[in-house]
Order: sequence, then C-alpha cells, then structure tokens
Amino acid sequence: MTKTILATTYAVNPYKGSEDGMGWNFVLQIARFNKVIAITRENNQQHIEKYMVENPNPLYKNITFKYYDLPKWAYFWKKGERGAMLYYNLWQYGVAGFAKQFAKEVDVVHNVNFHNDWTPTFLYKLKKPLVWGPIGHHPRVPNEYLPNKHKFKNALRESAIWIIKKIYWNFNPWLYISKSRAKLIFVMNSEVMDELSPKPSKVQILPSVGCEFPTETELITEHATFEILSVGRFVPLKGFGITIDAFHAFLQLLPKEKRSFVRLTLVGKGPLKDNLMEQSYKLGISANVRFIDWIDRAELAEIYKSSDLFLFPSHEGAGMVVAEAFSYKVPVLCFNNSGPGEFLHPDSILRVSYTNYKQSILDFSLLMQLYYLSPMFQEKEKKLAFNRFITWLNWDVKGEILNEAYNKVLNA
Repeated sequence: MTKTILATTYAVNPYKGSEDGMGWNFVLQIARFNKVIAITRENNQQHIEKYMVENPNPLYKNITFKYYDLPKWAYFWKKGERGAMLYYNLWQYGVAGFAKQFAKEVDVVHNVNFHNDWTPTFLYKLKKPLVWGPIGHHPRVPNEYLPNKHKFKNALRESAIWIIKKIYWNFNPWLYISKSRAKLIFVMNSEVMDELSPKPSKVQILPSVGCEFPTETELITEHATFEILSVGRFVPLKGFGITIDAFHAFLQLLPKEKRSFVRLTLVGKGPLKDNLMEQSYKLGISANVRFIDWIDRAELAEIYKSSDLFLFPSHEGAGMVVAEAFSYKVPVLCFNNSGPGEFLHPDSILRVSYTNYKQSILDFSLLMQLYYLSPMFQEKEKKLAFNRFITWLNWDVKGEILNEAYNKVLNA
C-alpha cells in the first residue's frame, strides 16, 4: 500500500554532492515506493525546480516540495558557515511547526539530514511514527595526526567542538526526547551507539553516503601508470598530509626505475592546498603528484576509471567518495575507524590502525606496496569493493531499506 512520508531535508541540491546531493537522493528513493512531502530550505527551490525541468523523471509525480526558512530578522547574523549550526537548530525547531499543516495526510515523518547525532529533531511533535537519520558525527581526530602547521590551533578547535558535542549528548533534554520518541533511528556507523546511547532495538546502521551505478563503458579503461587517487576538501579532518607522506614512503620502497610510472592525484580545494603542495615539493615528489581543482562529474568519472587505488586516510565519520570509488571498482585504503573503515568489506585488509604517526605512515606504505606488487591481491580487493557498493552503498538498495523501515514502524 502506498504511504505518504513527510521528510525534512535541510540540505537538498541535485547539482551538488555531499549533504545536498544526499538529501536529493534520499527524496528520490523515498519516492520510488511512496508519496513524499519533502520540506527543505527556501534557498534550494531554484536549483530543485531548474533540475527537475532539465532532467525529467517519472518519480517526480510522487514528490511535493515545500520550502521553509526562518524569518530574515531571525538569521541576519548567519553568513555562510558562520552560525550554520545555530541556524540549523532553530530551523529544526521551526520546521516542526511549519509541518503541522501537513500532518493529517502523512503516515510517517522522517528527519533525513544534516546527518547530525548531537542536535535534536522536533518532528515528534507531529505525533506520527518518527524515523530519524541516518545520523552520526565525525570522531575526534587524535592530536598526533593533525597537520603540523597551526597544530595547536587545530587541536584547540577540535577540543572545543568535542566539548560542545559532549554537552549536547549528555545534557540536552530535547535530544533525549528525540531518541526516546523515534520509532527507528538510522545511524551512520557504530560509534553513534557509544555516544548517543539510543535503545539498541530501535537502531539500524545505514551510511548516509551513496552512489549510482556507473555505465559499463565507464568501468572499462587502460592506463600505463599506477594511479593512486584521493578526493575531498583540503582540511585537517581529511588527512591529506598523511596521504602525501604515505605516498612518499611508498615511492621509497620502489626501485628508482619504477617510480616515474606511479602517480598520486589529489582532487579538491581547501585552506591546506598550498601547504600540501609545499609538502610534496619538500619531499621531492612533486613530479609524481598532481593537484586538480573541483571538476564536474564527467571529468571526475574519467579519473576514477583510470585509478588503481583510492588512498583516503580521513578521520571523518562518513565519506561520499568511498562509495564513488567502490562504484568504479577502485579499492579504498584508509584508517580502521568508524567512518571509512566501516565502509570497507569485512574481508578487506586495506585498513591501518591508529598507533602513532610514524607507524601509520609505514603501514600505509607497506599496504600500497603489497597492492602494487600483487595483481591477485588487486583483483580480490576490487571484487570486495564492488560487492560493498552493490549490496550497501548504492542508492537503490537504500531506497529498499527505507521502504522496509516505514513498513516496520507502521506495523510495530
């Protein structure tokens, strides 16, 4: 039986990736099986309507977008990312009141994103079965793994953020109400259980990231060099300094005549870009490292399909690029953490434990060497990566999981 789902999706922009792209894809997946009233911010309306005209889809008949923002006098202080979290909290409170006008016609309410487990949802006020998430957080970055430049400043910032999260987890009464009233809570990774402490029987792990199937032609490529890729914002959380140090250590393990046939490509932008370029120059590997600014999806697809390994020592709690790499059968080498480390197939050995910085660099380089030298190992990891994509990280699977979840909470 077709249901009507009210979904609050703070960030939705089909032209973007990350949170905005995830919001759009969650709405589409809900619409595969049900009617959906999707409430998002007013500044997303122009992009959504333009995209729907340019990219017709029969699923649109199941989607009704509604747009809500706080009165302008209530957020004059918000400038870009400055004040974003405070505004998000106020928006979550206000959108529950805005959504009351639609409550009678919906079966389930679902707070979809910002994917944050330390700020509450107020959709329980609608007195409908509530699904919350996927929610999560970025784990704390060990100080030893922060970039050397401005290390004290970054460590101080990391500590301040973590203190705020702890205060919310332990003392926010609305967060307690949210997790008690929710019928089902999707969490991005296992660490959410440790910090938020929801009732285990109502929790299901579902990564917020996903990706579509590339076409078969996109998966076929030939290249003479051994290509290592990393994609993301050049910020401390992503660990790009580790990427360059580990790649340098890997090059030192190769015979000199082989080194010119190995390359690291970094795609992205961010405040650390100049530092990273300087780091590769000082290590004497700038000839083996190329930096590419953000590019469109078609160009990035060409880079993915010509890559052999995705090096991603990120400390984050998710990672859209992991799903993208897996969709192109590109294995990911990462830390054994609750973010990218949990995305890898259980049988994959491309994980490095947190020990100390020097040891981690050595461990990354040795795994790269093993992967480089063993075609059999490469094929095994490629199969595991693609299996993980088709069974867990592609959007169609998520749509089926969502529909099952709505049926579950209605039948409970």
